[in-house]
Amino acid sequence: MWYLWLIALLLIAGCNNEIYVRDGVTDGDTFYLAPVATVDTDPALQSWVAYSLVKSVCQFELGGENPARQSSYECEFRARNVLVDAWAEQRAEDPDIRDGYLDELLAVREAGYLGDYTAYFFRRNNWQVPEEVDVDAFDDWRRQHLRRHRPQTRTIGYWGYRDKSAQRLPETN
Repeated sequence: MWYLWLIALLLIAGCNNEIYVRDGVTDGDTFYLAPVATVDTDPALQSWVAYSLVKSVCQFELGGENPARQSSYECEFRARNVLVDAWAEQRAEDPDIRDGYLDELLAVREAGYLGDYTAYFFRRNNWQVPEEVDVDAFDDWRRQHLRRHRPQTRTIGYWGYRDKSAQRLPETN
């Protein structure tokens, strides 16, 4: 878990506290972790911190001028898988904790449908979804096991633009 704190500190360093929104979507070239992520130890929140970090790093890896607008099946699936890993780890440490959404998502993965769930609820037109994803089979399972389910995304942070005025000083020899 220490690696999450290290990543969190690196991501919030130099935060300029400005949020840019275009077409209802936060834009930017830098992901800033919300300050609450470093002080609140709530297990559900920390699980969503893991999701947020993995997804933002994946968006950076996709490249492009504006990483905030990048999206892929692989990024969303990888981030949700880490979310479930983090939640399962938290539950192993304290079996009495509960979060309705995270408990349901854990059940989805245990049933073998996390990839299908990701495509079913979050798919975008430009995604390349693996052939083995079977949303029809998932839909049958979902109707029986996930009645009244509402998918969630709790990003613990925001995209913004790096302060370009804070340039590195030249190195001296």
